[in-house]
Amino acid sequence: MAQITKDTIIGEILDIDETTAPIFLSIGMHCLGCPASRGETVEQACAVHGVDVDELVNAVNEHIKDK
Repeated sequence: MAQITKDTIIGEILDIDETTAPIFLSIGMHCLGCPASRGETVEQACAVHGVDVDELVNAVNEHIKDK
């Protein structure tokens, strides 16, 4: 199982499990197809969108734990 951290690149997460996309969309990250957004870390995306990085990391890890 993959372990997502605040330093994990968004594109890597989507490559691991594309069904994580709605999690990012729910925080207002609507540009997932953009190469720039796919190259951001989770921490960078959270900073831009005003989201608690630990909450998002936990949500993503919970979502992929059985993958």
